[in-house]
Amino acid sequence: MALGTDYPRQDCGIARSLELVGERWTLLILRDCFLGVRRFSDFQVHLDVSRAVLAARLDALVGAGLLVRVGAGHATYELTAEALDLWPVLHGLAQWGDRRTSPDGPRRTFHHLVAGVACGTIGADGRCRSCDTSPRPGDIETRPGPGADPTLRDDPVSRALRVPHRLLEPLVTR
Repeated sequence: MALGTDYPRQDCGIARSLELVGERWTLLILRDCFLGVRRFSDFQVHLDVSRAVLAARLDALVGAGLLVRVGAGHATYELTAEALDLWPVLHGLAQWGDRRTSPDGPRRTFHHLVAGVACGTIGADGRCRSCDTSPRPGDIETRPGPGADPTLRDDPVSRALRVPHRLLEPLVTR
């Protein structure tokens, strides 16, 4: 028997959120969007997800108003303002996971940029350690951290993410 996709008897914001972003692959697709992935083929190769599952998840995210599809044919996907609100959740989940599963340190580090210059690192609480602000995703640069293992993946997206990269800027993978 297949599991349901909703929680009709739960009067809870977490349950309602899971109805939108709780399916397998969905948070990883959103993570990749924040990292700059835009093309279907890049999502597929970086996530190792089937075309059918990826297409269904992207369609669901577009339907939920979290992504917008841009163009026809080889369309790209971009985060909406609603999806941008998920950044603190994704960042917090990554920080939590790194603390529990990465003994060599975080797999990715995040740095607040002010006028294109690094101001300070961003802590687990999402605040810049130098200026004590919570930067928007577009003002954050990500870099491989001490816990990164570049031998795990060698796809174009993984290679592009081995250098510092501002969140939300499209990755150049070719």
